[in-house]
Amino acid sequence: MKSCFIRSKGFFFLAVVIVLFCWGMGYAQEDISKYPSKPITYIVPIPPGTGTDLSVRLMARELEKQLGQTIVVVNKPGAALTIGTAAVASAKPDGYTIGFSGGPPLFFTPLLEKVPYHPLKDLRMVTQFGGFNFGVIVKGDSPFKSFKDLIDYARQNPKKLTYGTTGTNSMPHITMERIAKQENVQITHIPFKGTPESQTALLGGHILAASGDFGSSLVESGETRVLMLLKEEKSAEYPQIPILKDLGYNLPYPMFIGVITPKAVPDAIVAKLDKAFAQAMKEPAFINGMKELRLPILYRSGKELDAYVARNYEYYSKLFKELGLIK
Repeated sequence: MKSCFIRSKGFFFLAVVIVLFCWGMGYAQEDISKYPSKPITYIVPIPPGTGTDLSVRLMARELEKQLGQTIVVVNKPGAALTIGTAAVASAKPDGYTIGFSGGPPLFFTPLLEKVPYHPLKDLRMVTQFGGFNFGVIVKGDSPFKSFKDLIDYARQNPKKLTYGTTGTNSMPHITMERIAKQENVQITHIPFKGTPESQTALLGGHILAASGDFGSSLVESGETRVLMLLKEEKSAEYPQIPILKDLGYNLPYPMFIGVITPKAVPDAIVAKLDKAFAQAMKEPAFINGMKELRLPILYRSGKELDAYVARNYEYYSKLFKELGLIK
């Protein structure tokens, strides 16, 4: 009799657990169907005012129309974009925290130094809506008229060619050091928190060159000059400027304006975000804004971007081992 009572009691609690589980599942699905029901935080791991930051803010305005909620852009610069990226990775996976990523904090810096996240295990790609025009720039009145002039100066003046980037072990930093090794010259790296700081240092005469993102307005006004684009393909915006392979540097430079979330964000939310971004990309205000920023509009789905990031993570893992940068 007692045994029957215990079994009955056990079945009762099991039934309660099942009912609560099913209720919880229904509640979660109901929440997802209403997503988004409050403002979304959009983390940008670089300082405000750069072309990349402006492209995110441009997209945020159009995204608000698609999702019917405010998009709050928050800048968290530093450590070669890994501070802001870590903030996204550690956020609650409910779809209310998304972030920008352009590649290096996903498959570059994490391989070279310890960061508080794993790019493949802790982050998920949502979409890509644009590309970059990174380059090596000098002041508009600089005596360096070409990238060859810069290398010639470095060859004649070891360690005196100072250049700034967004941080140690950033893609611009490693690329410049690999070029220096190929050219057998010694150059001096000066790390900054972001592009605005490095460009201010450049314009103030504190460094001779800067490598990375650059402001199109400064280039077009003649305040700065782009000597080489850090790109794998020719730029439609700057067709006259040589890219890496034009100058004999067979170096990859995979960069993109992508959107990331914490890994555990539900598929339905990621799909809704991807669709909203894709629709926003078609809006005239976004298209015209990207033209003004001199940035290309390029689309990849979250699934395509996940595969792209994984391929590059594997590529750089092998490359850095060959170079002796990691074990």
